[in-house]
Amino acid sequence: MKIGLYIHIPFCQQKCLYCDFPSSANLTHLYQSYVTALCREISGLGGVLSGDTIDTLYIGGGTPTVLSADCLQQILQQVNRSFSIDSNAEMSIEANPGTIDQEKLLVLQSGGINRISFGVQTFSDQLLSSIGRIHSAAQAIEAVTMAKQAGFNNINIDLMYGLPGQSVQQLRDSIIQAVELNVTHISAYGLKVEEGTPFAAMQDQGTLILPDEDDDEAMYELINQLLPQRGFMRYEISNFAKDGYECAHNLKYWQYQPYLGVGAAAHSFWQKERLANITDVLSYIQTVESGHLPIHMREIPKIGTAMAEYVFLALRTLQGLRVKEFNQYFKDDFFHHYGDVVSELVDKKLIVANKSRVCLTTIGMKYGNVVFGAFLPE
Repeated sequence: MKIGLYIHIPFCQQKCLYCDFPSSANLTHLYQSYVTALCREISGLGGVLSGDTIDTLYIGGGTPTVLSADCLQQILQQVNRSFSIDSNAEMSIEANPGTIDQEKLLVLQSGGINRISFGVQTFSDQLLSSIGRIHSAAQAIEAVTMAKQAGFNNINIDLMYGLPGQSVQQLRDSIIQAVELNVTHISAYGLKVEEGTPFAAMQDQGTLILPDEDDDEAMYELINQLLPQRGFMRYEISNFAKDGYECAHNLKYWQYQPYLGVGAAAHSFWQKERLANITDVLSYIQTVESGHLPIHMREIPKIGTAMAEYVFLALRTLQGLRVKEFNQYFKDDFFHHYGDVVSELVDKKLIVANKSRVCLTTIGMKYGNVVFGAFLPE
């Protein structure tokens, strides 16, 4: 079987003001202990998967490149020792432009990494500062250029829109700059103010000034018009790629395929079971060091929940849901369960459907959460 592997690095140099991901700053004293524990978990997992092949790897965070070159090398060497890696595997890592250098790029390349995702967010220094990013626009340009010079030809840039104080023109400038760097993939995410973040506190205090509804609409339209014009085709709600450069690892999530996660707070989907590791970094390290599995949650979702997950993950992609594959997976009939929901959403012009496929419309892409919610069990 071919499997995706996710490795979580829960560290960052500075927590961004919008971020609610499981990551922490100011834990440099735990880096090596964490990497040692991580390598131990990887080794144990490799022993269980002796007959399987890894065809996608994704190292995310946090900020994986906050680790030293030596720590990154330890992780990649352990992965290559522990698993059978497909010769055409996509091997990705997330990087912050402020924490990458030539030494790390060399280590990544020699360890098999062939895709880098840079968390740029915007090429406006003013906006970068206001959202708590540690890098400048010049550093972002330099990081991408350095990666290309090092031989990486599959590079993603993350952009954000709907940021406090952001104008439509600033977003246009960032898109054009990303395109002119000749990367192969661009992700564009709308800001969501998540509970427990500094932005949420600012919103409660009335000090978070977001773009108005008209500007937010204009930004959304700009992304979905300008990127395809420049050769980046939308293949998922927030993701655009040049032909052949869609992110294979993320497609596993959306296509309900198995993947395994290692590291603190990592999640897995294996044999129809969902598992989650301990979130607290120190507890994770201590658990692995004591020889125990760091899993704190495992469950097989109820059939109604599993069906809903399958549907809305598939609908995130432009390919949509293939009815035959749903029926084969669940040994059940899609339209028997969701015929009324489909009819209602078609009437609202949020989806298009025939007997073989269901897809979001352009409007449905914008209001995806409304569509997804309609499929949830009551």
